[in-house]
Amino acid sequence: MVFRQFVRQESEVASSLVLERSLNRVQLLGRVGQDPVMRQVEGKNPVTIFSLATNEMWRSGDNEAYQMGDVSQKTTWHRISVFRPGLRDVAYQYVKKGARIFVEGKVDYGEYMDKNNVRRQATTIIADNIIFLSDQAREKP
Repeated sequence: MVFRQFVRQESEVASSLVLERSLNRVQLLGRVGQDPVMRQVEGKNPVTIFSLATNEMWRSGDNEAYQMGDVSQKTTWHRISVFRPGLRDVAYQYVKKGARIFVEGKVDYGEYMDKNNVRRQATTIIADNIIFLSDQAREKP
């Protein structure tokens, strides 16, 4: 009987070691808020960083007059970091303030110490794909 319990416990431990698949995926379509900057911390790979704005719009009002309600808008700013060597350089060279782009990547939560030694939380999108979208209405000759 002791042996049987031991085997059962071993199988529970073994099954908990099986790696589950998971997904951390983000897709954003928006406008670049600032020209990118490239930063490098000593001993680490460089990173290209820029901000991206996405907008959410909705109409307020009751259901019957839904079409007549006021339009409200909320802008959300995202910090985009590009580490992949080829994409990092392309983003640094071609991403420009006001450009409309599509970014795919993953969410990363971290923290850092600010200038005053205060611990701050940071949410970053780690980009692994950027698609540049043409927008003739905003392009300048």
